[in-house]
Amino acid sequence: MSYIEGFVAAVPTANKEKYREHASKAFELFKNLGATRMVESWGDDVPTGKTTDFQSAVKAKADESVVFSWIEYPDKATRDAANEKMMNDPQMAEKMGEMPFDGKRMIFGGFEMLLDCKAE
Repeated sequence: MSYIEGFVAAVPTANKEKYREHASKAFELFKNLGATRMVESWGDDVPTGKTTDFQSAVKAKADESVVFSWIEYPDKATRDAANEKMMNDPQMAEKMGEMPFDGKRMIFGGFEMLLDCKAE
């Protein structure tokens, strides 16, 4: 089964188009490193919770929107190799350009697929 790397970030709402452009550019890089799919979702109905929520997780400010995204790889080994290449590429910052959000507040992690259901 595929391997998923998931992300949640707070992005200034005014930077929505810059974020979309940044993500499109990033996919070209991820695709060259083995990614098979990338999904970027802009928060539309992200409620505040009583105990925890997406906004709290990324310390979103009033003028920011929550983004939920994931990258699909064929397997964990491909994802790990992609991350290793990115971390060791001295030109990575130049290739990606300036991030249109505060990357220090982004949360992310790798996930083994447990179930993949699709409506036909």
